[in-house]
Amino acid sequence: MGNTIGIRHEDRYELERRAPLIPDHVRQLIDLEGIEFIVEKSEKRVFKDDEYHSAGAQIEDDIHYCDVVLGVKEMPDSIFKKDVAYIFFSHVIKGQSYNMPMLKRLIDQGSTLIDYERICDSNGKRLIFFGRYAGLAGMINSLWAFGQKHSVLGKDTPLSNLKQAYSYPSLDAAKKDILQYGDEFGSKREEHFDKPVVIAVTGDGNVSNGALEILDLLPGRDLTVNQLLNNEYSINDSFLKLNILPEDYLIHVDGKPFQLFHYFDNPDQYESTLEEILPHIDLFVNGIYWDNRYPRLITKKWLKKNFNIGLGPSVIGDISCDVNGSIECTEKATEIEDPVFVYYPESDTYKMGFTGKGIVVMAVDILPSELPRESSLHFSTALKPFIKQIAECNFFDEFEDLQLSEEIKNAVIVHSGKLTEPYQYLKKFIS
Repeated sequence: MGNTIGIRHEDRYELERRAPLIPDHVRQLIDLEGIEFIVEKSEKRVFKDDEYHSAGAQIEDDIHYCDVVLGVKEMPDSIFKKDVAYIFFSHVIKGQSYNMPMLKRLIDQGSTLIDYERICDSNGKRLIFFGRYAGLAGMINSLWAFGQKHSVLGKDTPLSNLKQAYSYPSLDAAKKDILQYGDEFGSKREEHFDKPVVIAVTGDGNVSNGALEILDLLPGRDLTVNQLLNNEYSINDSFLKLNILPEDYLIHVDGKPFQLFHYFDNPDQYESTLEEILPHIDLFVNGIYWDNRYPRLITKKWLKKNFNIGLGPSVIGDISCDVNGSIECTEKATEIEDPVFVYYPESDTYKMGFTGKGIVVMAVDILPSELPRESSLHFSTALKPFIKQIAECNFFDEFEDLQLSEEIKNAVIVHSGKLTEPYQYLKKFIS
């Protein structure tokens, strides 16, 4: 007899509407593999209870008796039970302090934790992710925030007509508006801006590629960093669009040539020169992976020195959303219903909303949930091939004997209340 799989109602955020598996895929897994699914009732999930019921799943108020529980975001400490496997984005692998109590509870209860973020191929490439949709929604929100910021300043441009991503019925509807209002902005740009609006996106992964997909809808010119710094563009362009890559701003402290993999292994030997580019940028969108081994992209010190003399971006879209991380002025992760704050460099303070003389920061923590149907379909398509082995796995076996593929086994952070060998380093963070 296989494991019963539960799909939980997301409760960490009010507007978290995603699902790890969509009803069509649940139907296929029931019909073809005979897997039993229990779906927790939810009034806000983008896929309705009736859709899962029609697919053959049971709909219940309580799924915590299931053998395996699938979720998206972090789960409350109170739900963890002995001998149950939980699969979700746990956000513990960096030793994130705010999730250490949750990790300790999982261990104390004798539970098993599998983290989507660690399901990778043999080259370390992630296999199950929402990243592209974080980039898509993040760029939509960043353009919306840029329009709203300048509207507050008395510059009502066509971009002021854009909506936040979650307000659109679909991704296609959002793209249609960006095409329309982007073109209108181009024809009226000189009414409010005496030079092209410069938009920069950092990174080249799934997140950044999603952001660039939206940015490509705007009229204007794609530039390299050198072309921007050397003024190799027309003053008549509406938008100048940059994709800033690590080699554009990272230099070896001893003057050696930049090598990406050397940088990953030896980040302490490199420093960032991004702040030399910042004075030219109006909207800065950040999509890189970062932890505290790496140099920051934007520091509070630079902003305090330069913002009041009119240098640097007026709006920052921090899709990566590392609090006080690569964008040091990202003071908090924001929620969909309250997505932006104004950071005041002089006083090192912030206030929610758009008003005030400061930098607008958009740092929504669950951006893919602003496009819940499309992002859930994408995620479910990637997760579905792994469900059969999870349903058939005997999690009572010793870790070495678990009948799981290497991709899934390497993502087991806790097994039956014990940190697995690759994650022993987390003990120091828990204590």
